[in-house]
Amino acid sequence: MNEGLGKKWSPQQISGSLTDLFPGDMSMRVSHETIYQALFLQAKGELRTQLSLALRTGRTRRIVPPRPVAARGRIAGMVSISERPKEADDRAVPGFWEGDLILGKGCKSQIATLVERQTRFVMLVRIPYDRSAERVAYLLAAKMETLPRFLRDSLTWDQGKELSSHEKFTVRSGMPVYFCDPRSPWQRGANENTNGLLRQYFPKETDLSGYSQAELDAVAAELNDRPRQTLGWKSPRYKLDELLLGASDASTT
Repeated sequence: MNEGLGKKWSPQQISGSLTDLFPGDMSMRVSHETIYQALFLQAKGELRTQLSLALRTGRTRRIVPPRPVAARGRIAGMVSISERPKEADDRAVPGFWEGDLILGKGCKSQIATLVERQTRFVMLVRIPYDRSAERVAYLLAAKMETLPRFLRDSLTWDQGKELSSHEKFTVRSGMPVYFCDPRSPWQRGANENTNGLLRQYFPKETDLSGYSQAELDAVAAELNDRPRQTLGWKSPRYKLDELLLGASDASTT
């Protein structure tokens, strides 16, 4: 970004160039508006003077263009949780996941949380820069692809617009998405409980943008090693390993 400003590129040009430089990496996307906000929020004193010279407008205060009123109504192509296979309800079959975002200070940073309903196994996904639907769909699908196919049955989410690109997620992961009813967090009970546990690590006023994926994996590992009463005092990792071992034994017979 600094190199682009030094060449008198606009934030729009910097944002656009990331697509060419990193064509297959959706984590390397950032909107020009995010670049503007970061620059103007951080610039003080002499740095603010330098910023006014670097930006072609010469302004040292961001004038945010008016945004259109957000479209209301249902997410296009949304499938209700009422259509989710009934075997997901009693947790007898593995592979049904629940997901959500936890937000950081000022709702300006986010982490995706994924919980498998039967084992309560947790995966965390770093969502850098912003929670645009395309970015969220890409990063969630990439995480799900690390699992064996039998553990990828479906994903249940609330009606947040961050997953309005759910069809792209489904194409890549092979997992349909089912959406909860409005204001019904209990329909993702395992995920809601996990998000509460995660606030021990990420209090509500925390800036979540500074955490690496490796740090998030370490937090998930700690949660997955905790014994759970709902699992007969076994840990989520133990229960997942049981499933993986069983699948391995079945494939060799």
